[in-house]
Amino acid sequence: MTSRPVRIGLQLQPQHMDYDTIRRTAAEAEDLGADILFNWDHFYPLYGEPDGLHFECWTMLAAWAEQTSRVEIGALVTCNSYRNPDLLADMARTVDHISGGRLILGIGSGWFERDYNEYGYEFGTAGGRLDALAEALPRIESRWAKLNPAPTRKIPTLIGGGGEKKTLRLVAKHADIWHSFADAETLEHKLGVLRGHCETIGRDPSEIEVSVVGKPDSRDRMHELGARLFTVSTGGPQPDLTELRDMLAWRDKTNG
Repeated sequence: MTSRPVRIGLQLQPQHMDYDTIRRTAAEAEDLGADILFNWDHFYPLYGEPDGLHFECWTMLAAWAEQTSRVEIGALVTCNSYRNPDLLADMARTVDHISGGRLILGIGSGWFERDYNEYGYEFGTAGGRLDALAEALPRIESRWAKLNPAPTRKIPTLIGGGGEKKTLRLVAKHADIWHSFADAETLEHKLGVLRGHCETIGRDPSEIEVSVVGKPDSRDRMHELGARLFTVSTGGPQPDLTELRDMLAWRDKTNG
């Protein structure tokens, strides 16, 4: 069982609201005590009006890096397909410096076909996109080692997804944080798979922080299983931080 403290993230979905609202909500989340502020890496809304208001991920993270002072920031998650891996490494290093060392590089293989079609990326297959992620992660790590100035710290890498043969093997090799959308029963199984991949490569699985969706009815069981990062989400047109407040109170009680 890990001794990590519980942390709470807010995914502020950059959809269906103007940027002033996003800015105010980000500030309020930090003031309330959120540990991490996430957005997502898409070009169109995922819910509601499909052509509704929407903003880009990484330019927003740079703005959050200046606006905030305490919370860690990142994408849940960056789509590997949308940027050259060396460029993404440089972008992450730059936001890391702007924020004073508060960036988390959340990354995944991508899945939202409309993004690809509208912006001219090849959608391909799920397996092919995972293979591309496997090629990108060492390039990102290599670029970080070459950049001048270097990152302010070892930038934590969060990998999202639950595929047992490819994704969890990448988590074992590269991730500091693994984010799962699974329910508790599935999480328990996948943690066993992840431990197996870690054993194969000789890594201590306790080095990987387990990240899940924060839900009141499952959070205690998820915590028993080893999850320590719990993220709730809100979006426009009127973002609601009620769930965040509840999870922060639970965090403080759980951490004692």
